[in-house]
Amino acid sequence: MNKRQVEIFTADCPLCDETVKLVNELACSSCQVSVYDLREPADLAKAEQYGINGVPAIAIDGRLMLTGKPNTDQLQAIGIGQPV
Repeated sequence: MNKRQVEIFTADCPLCDETVKLVNELACSSCQVSVYDLREPADLAKAEQYGINGVPAIAIDGRLMLTGKPNTDQLQAIGIGQPV
């Protein structure tokens, strides 16, 4: 079964925490959620590959989709919570 790769980039901020919580609440069995902390050098390097310059940021299947705190509609529009 294919999974949608959801990557959340954070930096220990309240908006980041809210975003992680919301994504996890909406995620379905088709979503594989990974959280990256930009205070960690390896995670920061991954964020730089996407060209991320603000957090929270969300990439889906290797493509940066959102930067800033999203709402439920925005997350659903990019496929979170939707079966593959």
